[in-house]
Amino acid sequence: MSQLFSKLKLCEVEFRNRIWVSPMCQYSCQDGIVNDWHFVHLGSRAVGGAGLVLVEATAVSPEGRISPEDSGIWSDAHTRAFSPIAKFIREHGAVPGIQLAHAGRKASTEAPWNGGSAIVGARSWQSLAPSALAFRPEWPAPKAMDREDMKQVLDQFKKATLRSHEAGFELVEIHMAHGYLLHEFLSPLSNLRTDEYGGTLANRMRFPLSVAEAVRSVWPQSLPLLVRISASDWVEKGWDLDQSIIFARELKKLGVNLIDCSSGALVPDAKIPVAPLFQVPFAEAIRSQAQIPTAAVGLISEAQQAEDILREQKADAVFLARAFLRDPYWPLHAAKALGHTFDWPRQYSRAN
Repeated sequence: MSQLFSKLKLCEVEFRNRIWVSPMCQYSCQDGIVNDWHFVHLGSRAVGGAGLVLVEATAVSPEGRISPEDSGIWSDAHTRAFSPIAKFIREHGAVPGIQLAHAGRKASTEAPWNGGSAIVGARSWQSLAPSALAFRPEWPAPKAMDREDMKQVLDQFKKATLRSHEAGFELVEIHMAHGYLLHEFLSPLSNLRTDEYGGTLANRMRFPLSVAEAVRSVWPQSLPLLVRISASDWVEKGWDLDQSIIFARELKKLGVNLIDCSSGALVPDAKIPVAPLFQVPFAEAIRSQAQIPTAAVGLISEAQQAEDILREQKADAVFLARAFLRDPYWPLHAAKALGHTFDWPRQYSRAN
């Protein structure tokens, strides 16, 4: 019996397997509204056999976008655009999920293929952060958030959660990783506040935990809530695994059902030992020490790699990104590699 193709249940949602599509920014929206590109991109991964198809980082406000081309869900128009995508994913056997995000000090930047630098001029907007500390020295400084800013962002996450449910999504993931707003509050490298939201670990966790609590309060208890974290900044005296374990325990108390364990991207000069499976130990440690389900990420490309992660109980699921970009039908080919019988879409059955 393949562990990779075993079912998993979180809350009242059952996943047909543990091969999950990681949220991958497409930088292809206009005014935050998804389009035919996203329908095909996401829908093909559901047809290809994934257990969960998770929409890219979707901004809870215009100011929360990384780039002007980011996905968003701050209006009824955004909800309507997402509905057929969620419906198609569900109809083809996968769970439709969405990652809610706020880019913080990394907002107002160009798409990667346009250089990824801070936007200058009329297309730019004021970014927000826990402290007025720019991501790069040459970038504009973000505004240090005051209480009103924090209240507004909290409300934006709640409204985005309600819209996500209305659009038909069955899972929400809160983005607290990769140097975006909520990660910025967690790390002492980006959070220099001297009030109750900075300094000690408890203070730095306060606002991210408030967001998780707010989202869980309006997201149905029958549906799973995930949080993606960067388990390490890969910088001395930054956010690290020990703090991540404590944070995961607190998230579990608030009703978070699984931790998606990534790392890095808070500061541009971190030395990250990138290699296949290099982030799996984070998922294993948090799963064991925080007693919460985890998903492993990070250059997982081969079926046997993914199978071994689950068989050795290092995580409860695997998120794939680049592997799915290369092959939308990765699960179908993984099943063959592992000798597992997996039903292909009947339209494609003659090729099986």
